Amino acid sequence: MSDDAPAVPTAVQAAGTAARPSRGYRPLFAVPEFRFVFAAHAFSLLGVVISEIALTVLVYDLTRSPLLSALTFALGMLPYVVGGALLSGVADRFPPRLVLVTCDLVCACCAALMALPATPVALLLALRCVISAVSPVFSGTRMATLTDILGDGDLFVLGRSLLRVLSQSAVMVGFGLGGILLTLVPPRGALCITLGTFLSSALLLRLGTGERPARGTGQGAALLRYSLSGAREVFAHRRLRALLLLLWVPPMFEVAPEALATAYSDGIGAGTAGVGLLMCSMPIGTIAGEVYAGSRLSPGARAAITLPLASVLLLPLLGFALDPGLVWAPVLLALTGLGSAYTLGLDRWFVDELPDGLRGRAMTVHTAGLMTIQGVGMALAGAAAEFVPVSRVVMGAGVLGTLCCLLLVLEIRRTRPVPGKSGAGAGLPTDVTGR
Repeated sequence: MSDDAPAVPTAVQAAGTAARPSRGYRPLFAVPEFRFVFAAHAFSLLGVVISEIALTVLVYDLTRSPLLSALTFALGMLPYVVGGALLSGVADRFPPRLVLVTCDLVCACCAALMALPATPVALLLALRCVISAVSPVFSGTRMATLTDILGDGDLFVLGRSLLRVLSQSAVMVGFGLGGILLTLVPPRGALCITLGTFLSSALLLRLGTGERPARGTGQGAALLRYSLSGAREVFAHRRLRALLLLLWVPPMFEVAPEALATAYSDGIGAGTAGVGLLMCSMPIGTIAGEVYAGSRLSPGARAAITLPLASVLLLPLLGFALDPGLVWAPVLLALTGLGSAYTLGLDRWFVDELPDGLRGRAMTVHTAGLMTIQGVGMALAGAAAEFVPVSRVVMGAGVLGTLCCLLLVLEIRRTRPVPGKSGAGAGLPTDVTGR
């Protein structure tokens, strides 16, 4: 695709399609640019999963330290907050295709340095931090660009949903395949494959997406000030703040059973097989819920179930009070995952509230906060499990998480869309907007 790819006609066509009744995910692939974004996302995910496994094994081989090996995984989450807070302005200040391709190339350079035999452990961990810091900028820019490619209506919601489904599937399948890959090639060889996946993603985005101007108008401001001003603007508005928190809070509590899967499985004598079953149960439920809501429900139906579903999605975790064991625990986790379909409606409302010049920064903050708060949730669950039985910690996460979700649902029902934003709150039920 040439530099002057027809971005505007594509968005107009997407908006027209979004106005029709939902036909599932198939219309997404009628939009050429989305096909390239989807393929690039698949390559990026493959690269991230392979690099995480390969780096963990490589660091352990070099140091024989379980702590440093585990730290490699932790460094995949912690720098998100830095990248989201300090670099979010990049998403709005520069043309989106340039940002996406540059982020992929930065990650490719990091993977190339990691693959060098002489790279020491300290530099390996530092490069891992760089990739993690770049990731929220890339994800936020891609989310904002989806509104140009698909419009900001139902096709955008389905596009976001499909990318999430791909991410969940990649986590489940990728770690297993990554383990097999490392039996065939050494860790640094696997990192060379990661290099190839990032370069492939950059090439797909460069050739398959159109050139668009930068969204923001803060060209004269320092990048740090511009980035932080976007975060302040999001959190200063009552409704935007409530919508963003409802996107963050359930995942913070949902990670508790996953973070404690090893301890719970060991406590009931299920071993490593039990860990695998527990770890994949919630992603299976999440994929099933998103695919059903995206392919079978109309936009109006998805809007109608958003707040009721957000209110109850963590209730299945209360079943851990009965020590469900390996038979019923996966069922409870899968039911919790099903409730994640609430995000389809919430995504639409969040985008409807955002002015165009803020979208890149707001979505970067959203991505960074989501990853960071899940890391916090894992840490808190682990700390609580030092003093309380694992099953009680999971039950407590269900109770506390449900109370937080109910408070946020009430806040969303009390607030109105951003004043003066035409089309804000489109698709919201009457009792949600207050109209």
